[in-house]
Amino acid sequence: MPVKTARPIRSDRYPAKELCSRCGLCDTSYVQYVKEACAFITQRIEELEASAHGRSRQLDSDRELYFGVHSHMTAARKLEPIEGAQWTGIVSSIAIAMLEHNWVEGVVCVQNTEEDRFQPKPVIARTAEEVLAARVNKPTLSPNLSILDLVRESGMKRLLAIGVGCQIQALRAVQAELGLEKLYVLGTPCVDNVTRAGLQKFLETTSRSPETVVHYEFMQDFRVHFKHEDGSTETVPFFGLKTNQLKDVFAPSCMSCFDYVNSLADLVVGYMGAPFGWQWMVVRNDTGREMFDLVAEQLEFQPVMSKGDRKSAVQQSIPAYDKGVTLPMWAAQLMGVVIEKIGPKGLEYARFSIDSHFTRNYLYVKRNYPQKLEEHVPAYAKCIVSQYKLPDRALST
Repeated sequence: MPVKTARPIRSDRYPAKELCSRCGLCDTSYVQYVKEACAFITQRIEELEASAHGRSRQLDSDRELYFGVHSHMTAARKLEPIEGAQWTGIVSSIAIAMLEHNWVEGVVCVQNTEEDRFQPKPVIARTAEEVLAARVNKPTLSPNLSILDLVRESGMKRLLAIGVGCQIQALRAVQAELGLEKLYVLGTPCVDNVTRAGLQKFLETTSRSPETVVHYEFMQDFRVHFKHEDGSTETVPFFGLKTNQLKDVFAPSCMSCFDYVNSLADLVVGYMGAPFGWQWMVVRNDTGREMFDLVAEQLEFQPVMSKGDRKSAVQQSIPAYDKGVTLPMWAAQLMGVVIEKIGPKGLEYARFSIDSHFTRNYLYVKRNYPQKLEEHVPAYAKCIVSQYKLPDRALST
């Protein structure tokens, strides 16, 4: 059966307006639920945590404050990596195994268009080949949920959905309306997506060869890693990014997001809390444990670790980003070497990344949408941000 793709995106106005993350919900009949489902109209993440996992996160637990409800956390990588995968291929392996074991009838994932490797094309994959065609992240806004009407029309009852935080919050909000017997949710951490035009500006501003970039990622060694068509890897230190030119490249929705770790997924697979070269797996509930166990024998593991102190680096980054400070490349390279040796690692690196983005995003919402600040920022994010001195007035209570 041919892979099903989403219908073209309508051009009418989206209810979240400039804050819309183009998750795809509003391109379906489920748009009627947008007021309750959209993360940027009504923030319900703490309420939805309780319905998805049986409880909300414990704010007095440092791990749950940062990383959400979970029962297990580990670093992993495939014993036999998938060729062409961005990492070792754990996400693809889970999806393929679930199809092959008949746990699900389809997988919501994102391939790319024939014309553009970075242009997302949401599909319902039904075969391993269709899943593999979706490997490698697409760092652009993607309407994953635009396939929800196709899910209903197909009559399928068991579905795996792969997505990022804003997509998953909307999906959880309408889950009961989908007519499914079982929904599995496999999430990836997500931060700082861009429009396709924004991505092009980032590539042209940062990479030595933007036209040959296959994929890239901001990594634990405080460098952006670009993989090129010829197999070569290019690295650029975080501190060498042209922040003064890139401050406005990220989508307003991403600048207003406080769900970096995909809190509502059953299982999360990323890299931010793992050593370099490994992936970070977070099991949030029993459904996530089933998915984890299904591929466990394909993986090798090591415990998560935490080393260093992030707080001074985060505090220094706040005014630097705010003022668009850009270092000369020689200074950025030197700072990168020093930070890599003495900077935060493992879960402390993950906290560094969360703190840096939450403080930045809090200021963005406060300055641009002050009327939304109190209700839009979750309690856990307020706790995290309150550790730092911000250049504006004191935090609202």
